[in-house]
Amino acid sequence: MNSKPAKLSKRSRRISTTLVAGAGVLGVVALSGCAAETGKTGGSDEVTITVPSWVGAQANAEVAKVILEDELDVKKVTLKTMDEPIAWDALNNGKADAILEDWDGQPEKQKLYLDQKKSVVKGGDLGVTGHIGWFIPKYYADAHPEATTVEGLNKLAKDFKSSESGDKGEFLGAAPSYTTYDEWLIKNNKLDFKIKETGNEAAQIKEIQQKYKNKKPFVTYWWDPQWLNSDVELVEVKLPEFKEGCNEPKEKTECGYAKTPLQKYFNKDFAKDGGEAAEFLKNFKWTTEQQNEVAKWIAKDKMSGEDAAKKWVKENKDVWEAWLPKK
Repeated sequence: MNSKPAKLSKRSRRISTTLVAGAGVLGVVALSGCAAETGKTGGSDEVTITVPSWVGAQANAEVAKVILEDELDVKKVTLKTMDEPIAWDALNNGKADAILEDWDGQPEKQKLYLDQKKSVVKGGDLGVTGHIGWFIPKYYADAHPEATTVEGLNKLAKDFKSSESGDKGEFLGAAPSYTTYDEWLIKNNKLDFKIKETGNEAAQIKEIQQKYKNKKPFVTYWWDPQWLNSDVELVEVKLPEFKEGCNEPKEKTECGYAKTPLQKYFNKDFAKDGGEAAEFLKNFKWTTEQQNEVAKWIAKDKMSGEDAAKKWVKENKDVWEAWLPKK
């Protein structure tokens, strides 16, 4: 358990004051004894949030943790880094309570746990729309506007060759755990490119930054929201239009990626019995710009997740107070 000393939050102190006026000192003593025993003001005294490996998802979780602990008196909020398939399994078996950013990349898990077992429930919209695509730097697109189409990009594949790609153009790939159809997009559209495995988000960003600094051509799997988009100018390559079902099965994918309103999901029991903690996480909804701000502080400015979250919470009280459960 967390060794943090027991305290009443601002919200709890306001509630206690009202009780004093209406019920007398004995009522307050009884309430205090209950709070000391349960360590909460209604709902979970421990919450576990899954955190995918990208920094935007970390930003969500760190901000939620600070508010849950400091404003709602949740004794312990645990953030667990998990790949998406494992996170869904954890929600199903109760080892995690919430996913705060899901990119709709696990349709089989969703069908199993949401529709069949009903062990996971929807937690609402995060407020951020995610989009994945292929991107090239603006300086290259300005010099070669034809590269913004799949056909034109393929004709220029030689410009993207590297020592590792041989006779093919190099394509900077995503981390292995990310939702990606690039292997099949390249194969099924007969593109003369070879994927370079970057390994993780940090390594991919470093490679993009280096190539961008040196004005080198590159094409990469990329997405929004992403804090780096405020530092580099990228232009999206027009992949074949996404239509519902065009990437099922994934091995036959020829189309691009959908625009996805990012969603939250909860363990069923947590959603039912999690009290104020569950209600707060349902209410948690912010913008792409707000997420990117916290993510930038963590990834670029090298702040700890906790410090970045506390800074944002301090500066945006008017935003997050609307997420608190109403009394």
